[in-house]
Order: sequence, then structure tokens, then C-alpha cells
Amino acid sequence: MTTQGIVRSRMHGSDVMRTAVVGLRTRLMRATLSALGIMIGIASLVAVLGLSESSKSDLISQLDRLGTNLVVVQAGTGIGLGTGELPETAAVMVERIGPVDDVSAVGDVDANVYRTDIVPSSRSGGISVKVVDQNLLGALGGELASGRFLDDASSEYPTTVLGAVAAERLGFTEAGGKVYLGGQWFAVIGILEPLELSSNLDRAALVGIGAAETYLDDDGVASALYVRTDPDWVDPVMGVLPATVNPENPDQVEVSRPTDALEARSAAESAFTALFLGLGGVALLVGGVGIANVMVISVLERRGEIGLRRALGATRRHVALQFLLEALLLALVGGVGGVAMGAGVTYGYAAIRGWAVLIPPIALIGGVAAAVIIGAVAGLYPAVRAARLSPTEALHTT
Repeated sequence: MTTQGIVRSRMHGSDVMRTAVVGLRTRLMRATLSALGIMIGIASLVAVLGLSESSKSDLISQLDRLGTNLVVVQAGTGIGLGTGELPETAAVMVERIGPVDDVSAVGDVDANVYRTDIVPSSRSGGISVKVVDQNLLGALGGELASGRFLDDASSEYPTTVLGAVAAERLGFTEAGGKVYLGGQWFAVIGILEPLELSSNLDRAALVGIGAAETYLDDDGVASALYVRTDPDWVDPVMGVLPATVNPENPDQVEVSRPTDALEARSAAESAFTALFLGLGGVALLVGGVGIANVMVISVLERRGEIGLRRALGATRRHVALQFLLEALLLALVGGVGGVAMGAGVTYGYAAIRGWAVLIPPIALIGGVAAAVIIGAVAGLYPAVRAARLSPTEALHTT
């Protein structure tokens, strides 16, 4: 008695790949549009993650440069909160707090600034006059764009340093020349770079304490204090500042930290990042549905091909692998293209904003992996459906 072996149909991996590629190439436009859906979804995810990390990196470097240990003390200006002035002893009292490294007082002067003494035609609106001491740049970490800052000598004479915006509005690009300030000619000895932690000073003309008292009848009362503290003692110092500045009415003192606004901006951007990730996920899901739809239509259109291959010896597994591989190839092309597109968007936008480009590796690897997974899921049903077609049924309905 002899046993006759059963010869199984075999198909090499390269043959399956070649068959899948041919199947896609014969319907190139449809395949391209299907891959485009995945590409847009992956590009959205990569771009959102890349821009979020780049923005966060820029914020961290900005906070490191500016420091988070600057505290601003102001008098309350609401109903029942006083006149908007701090006690005369405020700066001296704050200097006595141990962890405080530097204190700078700023006062307001009721004066107008003009480019020339032809008052009606030369006033530049929105420019205030501030009385400052010589510690201001140190406390704020500010820098000069041109000229020099107020010192012991210049603070006693009619000289001024212009904020960045004030200089632009008055037509100054460098130090030199004069402005008509409070009915007096003041020499412009310096122009500041923009102050990121105190933008209100960008729109001001700064004068020294002595000059303000002599030429502008200033009373010498500060409206704000800029306080630099030991970074490890910021919160405790903020807690004792109201009572230190105004022991009788500590509730009339407002204490804030300018960098909190930057951190709040980061929190808002994180919320938007989560929203955009969700939208990118929806786009990716739509792309997966598009692939599934295309593959189902492809199965219906290629019933004759499937029946012929089955009749020539192809197994159900061979047919299923072919259609599943077609879906995976579509998703892979879309994933790689989406990663490239998302990275390009991140590089372009970061370059415009002046950010360091930072794309997390998980966005690159995860983008391709997510596309492949979506492709596998989208192609599973069409592949099973194609494999279940019997040769006679497929050829009969052709």
C-alpha cells in the first residue's frame, strides 16, 4: 500500500510583494488618494507634537534666560485699594528681606513727551514717563540697544533713556538728540532693547530720580517695585512682601510674578496641543476608513482575478496576504510621507518663529507605526472577504 503525498501550493514572500505592488500600480490614482488620507493624519500628529516640543523648548530657554525669580510689587488700584502709590519706605523695607538680591523702584510722572517743542503737531501718543533708579536694568535683566543707562551723574540732569517702543514712535534709532518732555528739553542718552518681563516700560521715557524732582516736580513715591530674590525663596518672599511693604494695609499691595504669564501661555498651548492631536487622530481614522473602502471596492472589482488565481492553485492564505499587504503598503507610504510632511511643517514654522527645532522620536517612529497598524486593521476585512471567495463563485460572477 502506498501513500501519495499532498503537494501544497507555495508562494514566496517576494512573489506576494510583487503581486501586491502590481495590484496597486494598476489603480495608481485611487491608491494615491487613499495614501493621502493617511499622510494628512500622520502629518498632523507629527507637526503638532513637533511644534509643541519646539515651543516648550523655546519657553524653557526663555525662562532660563529671564529667570523666574523676579517679583513685581504694586499698589492696588481698585475700589477701596488706595491711590496706586506705595509707601515711601517700601523699597528700603523690601531690601531688608534676607533672600532679596536686588530692588528697583519705578514711579509715574504726569508729563507728556514730544518730538519737538511744536507741541500740537509733534506729540507721540501712548508714551508715559517713568522715574527709575540705576538698579532697573539689573533687576529686569535688560540690555541697551544704543547709548548708556542712567548713572549717578546723568540721573541729576535732564536726560532720558527711551524704551524700545517709545524710541520707535519718536523716530529714534540710536542714542543722541533731544525730546521735549514735561516742558523741558531732555537729552536722549540711551535706548533699551525690548523688556520681556516688563513691556510697559517699552512704551516709556525713563528719567532719573534727581532730574524728576528738579525738573518735573516728582514727589518721589514709587508705583511699583521690581524685586529679584533667591530662586529657592520666591514663594516665601512673595508671601511676606505685602506686610513688609505696607504693614498697616497689606491687602492694598499686589504681588505678582511676570513669568507666570509665560507659564500660563504654555498651559494654554498644551490644551490646544491636546485638541489638535485629537483632530489629527480623527484625520488618521478617516484615512483608515478610506483605505478599507478602497480595498473593499478592489475586492469587488477583482473577483475574476481572485477566481483565476484560486483556480491555478493559490490558497486562501495567498489571496488574504496579497490584499492585506496592499493595504499595508498604502498605509506605509502614507505614514512615511506624513512623517516627512509633518517634519517639514515643523522646521518651516520653527524657522519663522526663531525656535530650535525639536521633534520627539516617538512622533517619527510612532507615526509610521500608527499608519501601519491602521493599514492592517483597515485591510483585514477586505483580505478575509477576498480569501473566502471560492474559485467557481468568483469566476461565475465575472
